[in-house]
Amino acid sequence: MDQHPTTPARGLTRPPQLRPGDHVVVVAPSGPIDPERLAAGTAILRSWGLRVTAAPHVLDTHPTLGYLAGTDADRAADLRDAWLDPTVHAVVCARGGYGVHRVVDLLDWPALRRVPPKVLIGFSDVSSLHEAFAQRLGLATLYGPMCAAASFIEDGPTAEHLRRTLFDPAATTVLTGPAAAPLVPGRARGVTAGGCVHVLAAERGTPAARPSFAGSILILEDVNEHPYQLDRLLTQFLRSGALDGVAGIALGSWEGCGRPDRVREVMLDRLGPLGVPVLWELGFGHCPSTLTVPLGVPAVLDADAGTLTLEMPALAAR
Repeated sequence: MDQHPTTPARGLTRPPQLRPGDHVVVVAPSGPIDPERLAAGTAILRSWGLRVTAAPHVLDTHPTLGYLAGTDADRAADLRDAWLDPTVHAVVCARGGYGVHRVVDLLDWPALRRVPPKVLIGFSDVSSLHEAFAQRLGLATLYGPMCAAASFIEDGPTAEHLRRTLFDPAATTVLTGPAAAPLVPGRARGVTAGGCVHVLAAERGTPAARPSFAGSILILEDVNEHPYQLDRLLTQFLRSGALDGVAGIALGSWEGCGRPDRVREVMLDRLGPLGVPVLWELGFGHCPSTLTVPLGVPAVLDADAGTLTLEMPALAAR
């Protein structure tokens, strides 16, 4: 069993920022991809001056389980090969859905650890990969839009925020959203971590799961989970010790989760007793327009001001 690095207060290793001409590979570790959406998303990436390659199995569908983009072995191989390719600077996930949990333990983590750091981008189901990359590789990643996602293809500000994060990360160190407001007031410092609530809850007890998010600014969002289901998931976090010592919490979008006031009530009931700052609706996740949020980077959460401020750019200078 690999030894999992702890998250230092200074944050995880940041991969280098991108430049025009860099090579990125699109992979499909979760659900099947619509070819038209893939073409539209990769066209945007190419318009930034990037050299874009689709992994060999990116348009596959599992022979019997139609909710998966190809077999577990092929999805894992695409990700592994892209990461080990010395010409590749970033790996972009095409979409979420479900399937990452099935491939995490198929990856050759010692081999992935031996290569120089590069950028990993995705959200939703990719939360499982973000956690594994943090714990097994000690690497900062980007919780951002996937290239075949509607928000990336259809919303200009979503794509532009990712572009600036990749090419000019010093310009995207202050994150906020139009609806950002304090749920629990206060200010806290920690290293960013987190992602999609139900995916993170499914990680509890697995080899890639950290014992807790102690010292973290935890970012949380989800989609299509009723308030009682969110209650159950957060209660699992509390009972498992995942929230022991958390420094602060930044909440994102809750599309399809019911009335916002009901979701707020659940969040306040489950997270309020922690006694840490909680920011409502920072503006990331499964929403029509979304921010890219770096994971593994030291940051200051100011719930009263409605901001998450990175203490260093998401990516290292080149």
